[in-house]
Amino acid sequence: MSTKYVSTEELRQARQCDLLTYLETTRPQELVPLRNGVYCLRSHDSLKISNGKWFWWSRGIGGRSALDYLIECEGVPLVEAVQRINGMNGTAKEQPSRSITPTRFKLPARSTNNDRVFRYLQNRGIDKDVLDLCVAFDLLYEDTRHNCCFVGYDETHIPRYAMLRSSLPDSTFLQEAEGSDKRFSFSLPPTVSTTLYVTESAIDALSVYVLREKKPDHYLSIAGANTPHGTDHLPLALSHYLSVHPQIETVCLCLDNDSAGIRAAQSIQFCLPARYKTELMIPKQGKDYNEQLMRTKGLQNRIATRKPKHEMEELTI
Repeated sequence: MSTKYVSTEELRQARQCDLLTYLETTRPQELVPLRNGVYCLRSHDSLKISNGKWFWWSRGIGGRSALDYLIECEGVPLVEAVQRINGMNGTAKEQPSRSITPTRFKLPARSTNNDRVFRYLQNRGIDKDVLDLCVAFDLLYEDTRHNCCFVGYDETHIPRYAMLRSSLPDSTFLQEAEGSDKRFSFSLPPTVSTTLYVTESAIDALSVYVLREKKPDHYLSIAGANTPHGTDHLPLALSHYLSVHPQIETVCLCLDNDSAGIRAAQSIQFCLPARYKTELMIPKQGKDYNEQLMRTKGLQNRIATRKPKHEMEELTI
């Protein structure tokens, strides 16, 4: 029989179970291997499992444990979720530890030029001088598969993050390079400004920069509408950026105009420390700031983006 509570020890032990272990034990038919220890779910192909973590791209949520998944994705009450993991009779079972070797980050190989990437991004309204700026600071290049590669750096200017987006207008390919650290997501070179503009994607960050007539403020992509659970509930990229740029006073949230983006923006606004002035700046035209930029410039939007699933928009870039 189910109880109305679980002990601290039962909760602790349930949290030790990662999602891959849980599914291998209870629903192995749900797991679809992709590559090098990366899996997706048969019923939700946008939910990826890798390196002991999971992230559901279509909903902008992620976590580490099976407990997080059951509560956040399946709506299972905490007590029932703990009991499912530890055993339905409430007897806690120690989960075997899974040896996880972190994937070493390496930038994808470069193409001989950036022609296709420049053509693609200019068709999305990004000015050539902005693209030249990104290339000059090694923030953008075309890889050998002709993807746009947006690069993020740590404080010593070592690349630690890369987001790949196909340069084919009819392709929706979008993927982080293996081993990417979200703390160091794509951002434009920092300035002495006290204002930060936050977007979901790198292309949106560049779009806001162009729409604001290239004013020298801070522009950061948080790589999706993800508001992970933790001590501060802020996206890793935003939390880290604020920690290394203490001069910032105003945070403008320029996330997508869909349910996931609005929810994430409101969550960030609520969780930011009181010392920051926050502005919720949902796009006035279109789903995101790149659509707004293209409409402002009179460009036809023939770029393929991922379609809504279960009334939740996919992450676009």
